[in-house]
Amino acid sequence: MSVFVGVDVGAKTVVLAWRKGGRTRGKLDIQQTPEGHAQAVERIKALKAVQVVMEATGVYYLDLAVALSKAGIVVSVINPKSFHHFAQLKLAQSKTDPLDAALLAEYAERMTPAPWTAPDTLRMALRDIGRQINRLTATRTQAKNRLHALRSKRDTLALLIEDEVEAVERLDQRIERLSNAAQRLIAEDAVLNSQFQHLLAAKGVGVASAIALLAELSVLPQHLKAPQVSRYAGLDIRLCQSGSSVNKASRLSKAGNAYLRSALYMPALSAVRHDPNAKAFYLSLQRRGKKKIQAVCAVMRKYLTGLWACIQLGEPFDSSKLFSKIHLAEA
Repeated sequence: MSVFVGVDVGAKTVVLAWRKGGRTRGKLDIQQTPEGHAQAVERIKALKAVQVVMEATGVYYLDLAVALSKAGIVVSVINPKSFHHFAQLKLAQSKTDPLDAALLAEYAERMTPAPWTAPDTLRMALRDIGRQINRLTATRTQAKNRLHALRSKRDTLALLIEDEVEAVERLDQRIERLSNAAQRLIAEDAVLNSQFQHLLAAKGVGVASAIALLAELSVLPQHLKAPQVSRYAGLDIRLCQSGSSVNKASRLSKAGNAYLRSALYMPALSAVRHDPNAKAFYLSLQRRGKKKIQAVCAVMRKYLTGLWACIQLGEPFDSSKLFSKIHLAEA
């Protein structure tokens, strides 16, 4: 009889449950660490499981999925909504990590989802560099704000100002070094290099933004549709039309990849100033009563759709294909 494994992934711990002959046979709790991942690989191999299923939960599933895939284990990474609907069909009354893991094992047995293909080492390295640049950029912004505050204060010690200036300069050097390393990685791969150039064709997307965007988008399955990528980035709209809140304003879900949203924000701001099509779309939304930040987020979502199309189709970014000419005529 075949063995199927369900994996419930959390930020700190992971729960494995395995199913054989239509029954759950056991479970194992591991830590969300490289050592824990190695333990999971060892256990799943000992079980001789034919398939492992986990949800695409935030960013926490990826490292474990890669570790299992590298070990030659068949892994399927499913959409959380698909699993949610499956749980509803099963009339699942309770929701705990062990129960979810067992239900994921049953999902594997009954639904036989398609195997997941892990991103290659180069793309994973690019993602890690992109995220480190993002973190260092945030730290640099904080340092610059502190420096501004020190310079604005009377009688600030010169030593404190010099120390903060050195911190900013050091962060500049680290960011530049990582940016150069990312560009060298991109240059090693013809596909990545082509995609990088296509992203740079978009108004507002410079080298730093293109690195950050490509770092996140290159590890995604290429079969994803634009709405799925928007949901992955947390740029999908969450409606609130229930009870007394029927007229409550809709909001971004933000239940997705914060690195990708961060990488899109500045290009969108630049696009509404320098790209005629994006600017016309932005202004049309404001005329319809949208706030400035809502209109910017809508441009971010549109831009993500266009950038994802560039990656899938191998074509340079062209905003005229993305925004309606009606908005341009009304501008």
